[in-house]
Amino acid sequence: MADKRDYYEVLGLQKGASEDEIKKAFRQLAKKYHPDLHPDDKDAEARFKEINEAYEVLSDADKRAKYDQFGFAGVDPSYGAGAGAGGFGGGFGGFGGIDLDLGDIFGSIFGGGGNRSRSRNAPRKGERVVTGVSITFEEAAFGCEKEVSVSRIEKCADCSGTGCQPGTTAEMCSNCHGTGTVTSQQRTPFGVMQSTTDCPKCGGTGKIIHQPCTTCRGAGLVRKNKKITVSIPAGIDDGQSISLRGQGSAGVNGGENGDLYITVSVKEHEFFERDGTSVLCEIPISIVQASLGAEVEVPTLDGKVKYNVPEGTQSGAVFRLKGKGIPSLRGGSRGDQYVTVRVEIPKGLNAQQKELLRQLGESLGEKPKAAGGVFGSKKKKKK
Repeated sequence: MADKRDYYEVLGLQKGASEDEIKKAFRQLAKKYHPDLHPDDKDAEARFKEINEAYEVLSDADKRAKYDQFGFAGVDPSYGAGAGAGGFGGGFGGFGGIDLDLGDIFGSIFGGGGNRSRSRNAPRKGERVVTGVSITFEEAAFGCEKEVSVSRIEKCADCSGTGCQPGTTAEMCSNCHGTGTVTSQQRTPFGVMQSTTDCPKCGGTGKIIHQPCTTCRGAGLVRKNKKITVSIPAGIDDGQSISLRGQGSAGVNGGENGDLYITVSVKEHEFFERDGTSVLCEIPISIVQASLGAEVEVPTLDGKVKYNVPEGTQSGAVFRLKGKGIPSLRGGSRGDQYVTVRVEIPKGLNAQQKELLRQLGESLGEKPKAAGGVFGSKKKKKK
């Protein structure tokens, strides 16, 4: 165990390297020292095992944390007990989720695509379509139905998605026999390498269309603008999205349709604001109503309701109207409405009104103060 190298050193990294840096270093070193590239080279085989062992630890967040704190003892219980350096899976199979095989290695060396080229004939899900809809504050609260415009790819109605002119059919490609791919071999110093690529004759489709559909020009797909009616759920908030499965663009080669995502934009309300399921608003009351108490009308999403403002209410006081807020998007009870009181100070008083206020102030023990007396003298400016 004394000659065991630090895992960061093995991968040529500094402690604190990112996940991407660890992954990149591993791939490069694994390709360089892979035993298949160095047959009968014991040093390369040992180096490859060392690289593999280091990556298995550093690519695992839990193992890496233990290694950073306790060293080898944190990830290998046998360390220091005379055991061998194994215990990390052995062989060349464990790459912690990295898809590394000889197809990848030789593909990168010789510029080919390996044997993992995806056939164009494979079923592919249609593209996701994203659009938006604007609704009012009330519509967001209680839900509604809206018609939205959607631009998406659909199967050509004239050729039913075949790409062929009606009454004609496509011919199977004689070069790839309908598979869409061709296999080629290349002799290299390491042996015969085999690679699979798209068929150059049919472009990977596996078929030859002699008479393309004039509507879709042989593609089998066309772009269409559609009007779709969408149910907006009660309680949805600004910026949230609705997902409609299968309402996106058409799939290819029998693949399922993509999904439609509708992002909701809620218009601002002239009186209400929203905080989660709570509705917030502010109402003005007079100094007399605040002092003596009064019954006032408060607008809500359900219409106006009456509320008794208690005497002595201060400006900024908040009262709650239970159940007058926004319905929960998950269902269940509604939120509450919170009303902030703003006491309005009268302006433009006449002489008689001012005298009455002075008399009221004196009866409450207040004394007339000179301008600025309430808050004291002005603060001196800092030099």
